[in-house]
Amino acid sequence: MDNRRLILSIVLAVTIMFGWQVFAEHMGWIEPAPVATVTEQQASAPAEEAKPAEVKPLAPVAQFVPSEGREVRVDTPLYEAVFHSGGGVLQSFKLKKYDASIVPGSELYNMVSPAAATVAPMGLLVNGQPSWNMGQWSFSGSDVKLENGSATLTFLGDLNGTRIQRDITFHADTYLMDEKVTIVDPQGNPSARVSYSLGATDLSSESTYDMMSMAWNIKGSLDYDSDVEDLTKKGVMQSGDIYWAGLMSNYFLSAVLPEQGKTAVFKGRINEGGVWRGAVEMQDVKLEAGKAAELKASWWIGPKSRDLLASAPNDLSSSVDLGVFSFIAIPMLKLLEWMEAYMGNWGFAIIALTILIKIVFWPLSRKSFKSMEKMKQLQPMMKQIQEKYKDDKQTMQREVMQLYKTYGVNPMGGCLPILVQLPVFVALYQALLNCIELRHASFITYLPGTDMLWLADLSVKDPFYITPLVMGATMFLQQWLSPAMGDPQQRKIMMVMPLVFTVMFINFPSGLVLYWLCNNVLSIAQQAWTLRNK
Repeated sequence: MDNRRLILSIVLAVTIMFGWQVFAEHMGWIEPAPVATVTEQQASAPAEEAKPAEVKPLAPVAQFVPSEGREVRVDTPLYEAVFHSGGGVLQSFKLKKYDASIVPGSELYNMVSPAAATVAPMGLLVNGQPSWNMGQWSFSGSDVKLENGSATLTFLGDLNGTRIQRDITFHADTYLMDEKVTIVDPQGNPSARVSYSLGATDLSSESTYDMMSMAWNIKGSLDYDSDVEDLTKKGVMQSGDIYWAGLMSNYFLSAVLPEQGKTAVFKGRINEGGVWRGAVEMQDVKLEAGKAAELKASWWIGPKSRDLLASAPNDLSSSVDLGVFSFIAIPMLKLLEWMEAYMGNWGFAIIALTILIKIVFWPLSRKSFKSMEKMKQLQPMMKQIQEKYKDDKQTMQREVMQLYKTYGVNPMGGCLPILVQLPVFVALYQALLNCIELRHASFITYLPGTDMLWLADLSVKDPFYITPLVMGATMFLQQWLSPAMGDPQQRKIMMVMPLVFTVMFINFPSGLVLYWLCNNVLSIAQQAWTLRNK
């Protein structure tokens, strides 16, 4: 009898406990339990088993009960992100593989500075209203520690009666984050307009040639605006089939990737505090009372790593712009990376690449030097022509050209190697400026005999201007060793060129100056060898 009473008591207790929950939810006295985000077991599961959490569709409820706001941390092998549970906006996004500066002990590079956090990066605007501060939010998940695979965080919100659910999925092997937004409007509104918010302070480095810009790709065509004055006063607005849009520098990118095939509008401007702010506004989503509508997009917040961008959707790899000579820059960059992998030093890799390029252009340079020697031999005859026809410039030029033709001399032969190498130089310039691997790449870290940082970052200028000055000196020596030109005015111009190049290169990335300096030294050696063996 006692056992039967005990069993009956247990059955009644269980019935009341579960029955009350169902009855209270049915009556609308309490809110259904929110869907859990991701468990520790799922976050640490093997890559092949880790899947985004299964989330049930939103259903309208009579009352929304928000939870207390707190920080939500996402830790992956690539970054440490801090979100706020009140809307899922970013507060911090630190890149584990990149330091803020070359100073020893520097902090990790933060894509979202405290100033940028004030404009709610990764926030949602619904019908023009900032959901993160005008809505109420609930979050019941936990922090994510992701070593492989993927994991999903879910944020539930209520904005003036409209229910919002954000499912953001993170991946251990990429900076790409996928998001699904689910909207339910029980009030019968016909549509909703969703905008994705971006924000960053200056992502560029201390290099003069690393510039921040608003960038967008419409139907596979990249465009950008880096005019600070214009972006501060008027901003930018672009619309169409936007593949991606956002804020970028030479090395970093913060972008939204809307679902392709849908019209979107990108708006961007610079706030008074110097914060770059952008938003991608999607076309209106049709709503039916009580039914869920979905919207998908992706986010990229991180470095412009060519390997990772190549596997990203929406032509995101176009954010690495190598210019019109990209067909030269890409193989040259791959060769440079291959050399660095074996040498362990980017400076030595640049020197090795310079030697290789010089070998390729050796026949052309040799022909140029021989042409210059022939020009030197023709100097006496050219002087006679100049004296004979000094009052008849047209006849003098005709006779000089006939002299060149008779002896098979090309007056432009000395300039030809430089002209041919210009595309290579421009391609290397673009490669060095846009290769994230070159950021903070060291050659000679400290000035010999001191503890002062010198060529510790080949993507920025030489802080002591040593390499550009030495480059100018080698260029002057090269001109001095060259055969004298017939025209005195032309000789003067050629002797001024080293000064012009030195001024032009003074703030160039030191990696590029190193290339040109090595090229000059090799040219001098080749010139001396040619003259000795003519």
